[in-house]
Amino acid sequence: MKTQSEIASFLAKTATNKKIILFDGVCNLCNGAIQFIIKKDKNDIFRFVALQSELGIGICNYIGVDQNKIDSIILYNPGVAYYYKSSAALEIAKNLNGFYSLISIFRIFPEKLRNYIYDYIAKNRYKWYGKKESCMIPTPELKAKFL
Repeated sequence: MKTQSEIASFLAKTATNKKIILFDGVCNLCNGAIQFIIKKDKNDIFRFVALQSELGIGICNYIGVDQNKIDSIILYNPGVAYYYKSSAALEIAKNLNGFYSLISIFRIFPEKLRNYIYDYIAKNRYKWYGKKESCMIPTPELKAKFL
């Protein structure tokens, strides 16, 4: 899955009507966030892929995101848009059930301010939460949610 047409074909077949969350697969904070999203994703909206994986790298290249410049979570809605940093987090929250959808109210704050806070947490996430040696391997029950 290296060419853009192969990535597009793969996404068309496997991620139809799904939003894809690209995340740091070795980050404990990120993995915890993904587990939380999976529990709250009652409408089965999301699919997940580690940024470090071949597919994650391919999707980033496909949508034109330079992974060397973005140390962030990315939400990709195929054929529509992609979001990163605080905007991705708020878009994800908007799609969760209940109280969590209200988190999107933080859009009232300027993106520059939201991303400053986001970047501060991202910069310190390994120090505060730790890092795995390799990407998370989903349990058999969760494999369908991971691309």
